Amino acid sequence: MAIKVLDNIGRSGFRVASVTVRRRRESTSWQESQQDDSLAEECPIAFSYNGQTQAVMMATPTDLEDFALGFSLSEGIIENAKELYDLSVIDHGARGIELNLHIHGARLDALKQQRRTLAGPSGCGLCGKDSLDQVNRALPTATPRPIPNAVAIQTALNQLQNYQPLQQLTGAIHAAAWCDAAGRIQCVREDVGRHNALDKLIGALQRECIDTESGFVLLSSRASFELVAKAAQCNLGALVTVSGASSLAVQQAKQSGIRLVGFARDGRHLVYG
Repeated sequence: MAIKVLDNIGRSGFRVASVTVRRRRESTSWQESQQDDSLAEECPIAFSYNGQTQAVMMATPTDLEDFALGFSLSEGIIENAKELYDLSVIDHGARGIELNLHIHGARLDALKQQRRTLAGPSGCGLCGKDSLDQVNRALPTATPRPIPNAVAIQTALNQLQNYQPLQQLTGAIHAAAWCDAAGRIQCVREDVGRHNALDKLIGALQRECIDTESGFVLLSSRASFELVAKAAQCNLGALVTVSGASSLAVQQAKQSGIRLVGFARDGRHLVYG
């Protein structure tokens, strides 16, 4: 099967791949035809801090500056954007992409106390952590805020598809959106991994100085523990997901003060606590 990478398109300069597939459809009998299909691009992205590689994530190679900053903040590697002094992006071709981050020395010393393995599949936001203590790290309590308004949630849901160009092309991409209190979408990032999409959104919110004192995150995924943890770490006090929540996600949300809403669909959703 030959896969061809197409040119960069769109705001974030993403690339899609094209592959010839056999399309099968049932009418009176099964019919088969050949056509081109678009695939979401996925590659290894290495995070190196002051010259030391700490993690490699499988991700969509878009919005890499946002990804670098958001991952560093949501994982507690740095406490604020000012502690990231410099970033360089190195494209190693078929081998992947390296993000070289220069951070504050005190933050690097703290990072050295953590041990990380070097593989993080796109479907898992906890890969790369090799101890229970790292998973269950103490998280800050989010600033209290009201549960997102039902009308605002529906407003955001109705807009989301229009902000997902890569998903519309491939059907294989998650989105993370920041919505104001009225449900108007302010910023969106896409990735094959739901936690990567949230990291990119967190970085974009910081880099674009978007006010997050009110509003909520909308995710095109289920609510899992690591997503709630990232929201709590970055004081994003409300999280809405289109699918359900795990028990640990609900528990973590209650402990950290995150307002959690799941199964956000047309005309319905669930509020967890």
